[in-house]
Amino acid sequence: MENNRQKKVSALLLEELSILMRKQIANNSKILVTLTDIKVTSDLSIAKVYFSIFPSEFRQAFMKEMEERKAFIRGELGKSLAKNLRQIPQLQFYNDDSLDLVDKIEKELKGEGDNPIL
Repeated sequence: MENNRQKKVSALLLEELSILMRKQIANNSKILVTLTDIKVTSDLSIAKVYFSIFPSEFRQAFMKEMEERKAFIRGELGKSLAKNLRQIPQLQFYNDDSLDLVDKIEKELKGEGDNPIL
């Protein structure tokens, strides 16, 4: 269960990361990236960042690029959040595939999937 401090830090990180991602992906019109959630550990040392990436064929490349740019992104967060946070958490990036699951369920219910229900 998240305490208030974790929620506030998550909200700050989500807002700033959204701004950074908008600037970074503005040149790439082929990909749609959504930050779905950020979970911060109780000691505020690690932030787990969840992305939803569409179309799915760009996921591997995007996640690899995020891992390579992790230090740069954390540095940029440090610059923008210096007055709000003493220490910027380490970033861990994860793919949020919940939208794929929703799409798969909808297709199955409509009978468009590989194994129609009815």
